[in-house]
Amino acid sequence: MSTALLEIVDLGDGEVVLQRADEHDSEPLVSIQFSQETSAYLLENNLEVAKAMIQAGIQVAAKLAEMTNLEVESSEDSSESPRTLH
Repeated sequence: MSTALLEIVDLGDGEVVLQRADEHDSEPLVSIQFSQETSAYLLENNLEVAKAMIQAGIQVAAKLAEMTNLEVESSEDSSESPRTLH
């Protein structure tokens, strides 16, 4: 994904989206939907929880991308059997 300014927006109906700051009419990159029951449990802190969820997702995606790059580099140098992840 190219470098862009992103924003997290609480749509007020239990949905929080991650979108490009300059493209409000485009489809969100990420959408998190909280039920009314969950919103009540979170005491209306949906935005803070959604921010933590998005941050965790970005961190995992970065780690996976890093692991994939390492696997591609190491597989070029060796003829090991494929790795199985459960």
